[in-house]
Amino acid sequence: MTTLADVAAHAGVSKSTASRALSRPDLVAPETVARVRAAAQTLGFIPNRAASHLARGRSGIVALVVPTLDNAFFTPIIAGAQERARESDLQLTVAVHRLDDVDGLDGFERLARQVDGCILVAPRGPDDIVRAAGAFGPTVLVDREIEGMTSIVADTASAFAELATRLAGAGHRGIVYLGGPDGSWQDRQRSAAIEAAVGERVELTALGPFPATFAAGVATADAVIDSGATAVVPYATSIGLGLVFALRARGVASPGEIVVSAERLVAEAIGADDVPAIDVDGDELGREAMAALIPMLAAPPAAPTRRRLGVSVHWPPAHPAENALSSR
Repeated sequence: MTTLADVAAHAGVSKSTASRALSRPDLVAPETVARVRAAAQTLGFIPNRAASHLARGRSGIVALVVPTLDNAFFTPIIAGAQERARESDLQLTVAVHRLDDVDGLDGFERLARQVDGCILVAPRGPDDIVRAAGAFGPTVLVDREIEGMTSIVADTASAFAELATRLAGAGHRGIVYLGGPDGSWQDRQRSAAIEAAVGERVELTALGPFPATFAAGVATADAVIDSGATAVVPYATSIGLGLVFALRARGVASPGEIVVSAERLVAEAIGADDVPAIDVDGDELGREAMAALIPMLAAPPAAPTRRRLGVSVHWPPAHPAENALSSR
C-alpha cells in the first residue's frame, strides 16, 4: 500500500510538506502542491481524510439537527446541506433533538462536543434554550431568527402576505389561516404578515394552533366550512392535504367553492396547477446554511448575521380554481 512517505519521496519533499500540500495547500507553494499531487496520482495514494481533519484539530463532521423526522419540509434542507458539505470535504450527520426544555440540552451538548459545528432547525424551542444550544460551538440557525445567532430563513412570511393580498384582490372576502404548531416562530411571522396584508378588506379567520399533520388538516374541515370563507392559507403542506381530502369527501370540490393555496410541486403532482402556490426552495436553504457554517469552523464571525431568502409565489392565469394545498 502506498504511504504518504512514498509520495513525499517521489515528489522530492519532506513528509510534513507532502502532508500540508494535500491537506492545507494554501500553506505550500503552488508548484510544490502540483508536484505532490502529481506524485500521489501516479502512485495511487488516497489520503486519509479523517486523519487530515484530526491533524487540524477537527473531526471533519458537522451535524444538522431537526426536531423530528416526520416533517417532509426538512428533507430538501438536509439534501442541500449535504451537497454543500461534500464540496468542502465534510461529512454531514443528521440528529433529532427537540430542545423543548433544559433537559433537551444534555443530549445536544454530547453531540456538539463530537462535531465541528451544527446547523440547527428548532422552530419551537424557547429562545434561551436554543441560544444555549448554539453556544456549544459554531452554529447556524435555520428558518428562525434569535438575537445573537447567525441564521438563514426562508422568507415565507412575505410570501404568505403576498398570497393573502392577491386572494383579496381576486374577490375573496373571507380567508382562513390554518396556524402551525404552538410556539412556532414561523407561524407567528406568517400569521402577523397575513393580518397586516389584508387589514380590514377581508374577514380573516385564524384557526389553530395545529400540528403539521394530515390528520390535523382533516379535522379542520368543519370549521373551515362554517367560517364561510372561500380561500384558505394553511401553515403546512400536510395540513393543506388533509383539508383538501376532507373537503372532497364532503363534496366541496368544485372550482370557486373553497380555494386552498398550494405548494407548487405538490399541486402539480396532483394535477392542480391552476391554484396559487408558494415555492420554498429547501435545497437552497440547506446549501446556504452550510455555506454560512463553513467559515465559522475556522474562526468565529465578527458578529452574527441574518439572511432571508426570497420565496416565490406562483399565481395561476385563471382563478379561482380547484383545491390543492399549501407550503410548509
